[in-house]
Amino acid sequence: MGLAKISILFSVLSLILIGFGALIGYFLGSMLLWISIFFLIALAMNIFSYFKSDSIAIKMTRSKIIERSDNPRFYDIVEHVSQQANIPMPRVGIMPTDTPNAFATGKDKNHAVVVATSGILKMLDDGELEAVIGHEICHITHKDILISSIAATIATLISYIGSMVLFSEFFGGMDERGNSSGIILLVAAILIPIGAMFVQLGISRDREAYADEGSVRLLRKPDALISSLKKISNVSVTQRKPILNRNPRNGPQPGAYSSLFIVNNFSTHSLTNLFSTHPSLEKRIENINRVRNELGV
Repeated sequence: MGLAKISILFSVLSLILIGFGALIGYFLGSMLLWISIFFLIALAMNIFSYFKSDSIAIKMTRSKIIERSDNPRFYDIVEHVSQQANIPMPRVGIMPTDTPNAFATGKDKNHAVVVATSGILKMLDDGELEAVIGHEICHITHKDILISSIAATIATLISYIGSMVLFSEFFGGMDERGNSSGIILLVAAILIPIGAMFVQLGISRDREAYADEGSVRLLRKPDALISSLKKISNVSVTQRKPILNRNPRNGPQPGAYSSLFIVNNFSTHSLTNLFSTHPSLEKRIENINRVRNELGV
C-alpha cells in the first residue's frame, strides 16, 4: 500500500490512455494529434476535479453543511479527530439517507469536508463513529481525494473514448476502414476501458485499506473500527435507500460516488466483490488486526 504501488498503477492508467489515443490516431492517420487531444482533455478534467471535488460531491449527494448547533455530537467528534490528526477543522455535512455511511472530500486539508449519513449517526456509538471519522480524516491527510479523483477522471475519459469509438464503428466506421481494422478497433474499444476500470479499482481499494490502517494508528481503536465496518456492511439490501432520484437528468446515482464512501453498501448488484471499489470486509479486518498486532493495542 505504498507510494511505489500507487505510482505503478497511475503509470499503467496513463499508458492505457495514451496507448488508446495512439491506436485511434493510427487508424485515423494522425497519432500525435489524437494523443495530444486526449492528454489535454484529461488534464482539463483533472484540474476541474481537483478544484471542484468538494462542491460537486456535496451537490450530487444532496448533503447539507452543518454547524455545531445542528448536531453537537457529530461536530465534536470531527473536531476531536481533526485535532488528533493535526489538521484544520474540516467542514461537516450530513447526508439525508438512512443507509449508514460516511465520506470525505476536498482538494486538500484546508478545503476538506467530512460527511456522515443520518443513518450512520443513529447506528454507531461514539467510539465507532470516531473510528469511522478517523478513517475519513486519514483520507484527507493521505491526499486520497486528489488521488481518487484523478484516477476516476482518467478511467472515465478512457470509457468515454471507448464509447465514442464503438458508436462510430457501429454506424459506418468499419466499412470505411475495412473489416480487419474495424474489428481491431472494436475489440480495443471494449477491452481497454475494462482494463482501465480494474486499475482504477486497484487504486481505490489500496487507499481504503490505507485509511483503515491510518485510523487505527491515529486513534488506537481497532475494535471500534471493525465493529463499525461490520455494522455498515451488514445492512441488508432491503434497507439500502437511494439518495438521488433515479432519473438520469437529475444527476449521478450514489454508485457514481461509491469510491468516496467508507463502505460501498449502496450497491445491490451480485458482482460487488469483482467490481468493488473497496477491499472485502474480511481483508479489511485482517489488515486492521495486522496493524493492531504491530502497535500492540
